[in-house]
Order: sequence, then structure tokens, then C-alpha cells
Amino acid sequence: MIITSGGTGISPTDTTPEHTVAVLDYVIPGLADAIRRSGLPKVPTSVLSRGVCGVAGRTLIINLPGSPGGVRDGLGVLADVLDHALEQIAGGDHPR
Repeated sequence: MIITSGGTGISPTDTTPEHTVAVLDYVIPGLADAIRRSGLPKVPTSVLSRGVCGVAGRTLIINLPGSPGGVRDGLGVLADVLDHALEQIAGGDHPR
């Protein structure tokens, strides 16, 4: 797993999402959306984040905002889904 922090905004120097997408095999848009949504009640500008989440090979890559609060909120979202996501990426299946 790789977690980045920062460079996800809309300024000309915020290029983390572009560099991340360049190496991803597929994106997980719902996870990035949940991370953005987690900050919305406290920080309305969280909707300006362009962070992406996805998988490259068997590695989960997560872009988090650069602010300490944004990182804290993003890690809170990951805490609920990380184990399951990593199991699925490793080839696990749902119980039948």
C-alpha cells in the first residue's frame, strides 16, 4: 500500500492525481469520493480535492489531502475498509 499526502488540490502545482493515474491499473472512485465526503462537514473546500485511489499491480494507492485534518479524515475512512480492500487485491473472495 502507498499513501500520498498533498498535491491533490486545484493549483497548477497540484499534480499528484495525474502522476498517480499514470501508474494505476484501475481506479476505485468510491473510495476517493468517501475520503472527500468525510471532510465536507468541517471543511467545505474538501470538494476541491482531486485525490484518486486505485490499484497498480497488487498495490493499493491512496491520495490524501495535504492538511493534517484531511489526512486524519482520510485515514478514518480507510480504517473501515482497508482490511477488506487488501484481501480483495490479494485475490481473496467473499464468503459463500
